[in-house]
Amino acid sequence: MRTKICGITSYDDAMIAIEAGADALGFVFYKESTRYISPKEARDIIKRLPPFVEKVALFVNSDAQIINSYCQEAGATLAQIHFEAPSSLYKQLFVPYIKVIRAKEANDILQFSDEYRLVDAYCETYGGSGKRLNLEWFKNIDCSKIILAGGLDSQNVADAKKYGFYGVDVSSGVELSHGRKDAQKVKEFVKNAKQ
Repeated sequence: MRTKICGITSYDDAMIAIEAGADALGFVFYKESTRYISPKEARDIIKRLPPFVEKVALFVNSDAQIINSYCQEAGATLAQIHFEAPSSLYKQLFVPYIKVIRAKEANDILQFSDEYRLVDAYCETYGGSGKRLNLEWFKNIDCSKIILAGGLDSQNVADAKKYGFYGVDVSSGVELSHGRKDAQKVKEFVKNAKQ
């Protein structure tokens, strides 16, 4: 499974994730989040990173102009749209994007089934809450285009492997504190997801 370490706020944490083998890093451009980073701060990290790592910018309740400009300024390679956006917004984006399903019930995970999408547990705070999804919901479903998020950590990520998810996304499950990663937890998470 591909792995994304989200809520990156420092170059050191970015390199911990990359050296552990993470495929993608997440930068939160949502000011209400304890993991918020400005596009300029993200750019200062991203411009120092090695190639072949996806740089994902997370947005909540933003318009297309903000998404396009922040991604360009930061050097992000993918926008993660963490809110119910109208289809008109996606048509205005100049950057590749991925939609997020904030699942409250089993039927929610069937949305956008022909697209790659991220499925997270519903919470008022838009991610990073450590709230877990019920894995039973994914039984007998094609999960090959789903990136699983919500309450994952190095101990339980192995449980997700049997469902055939495209990838997994973690934030709070590998932290020392909000926005600060624990190197050992990051290493274990990536190792357990990929083995």
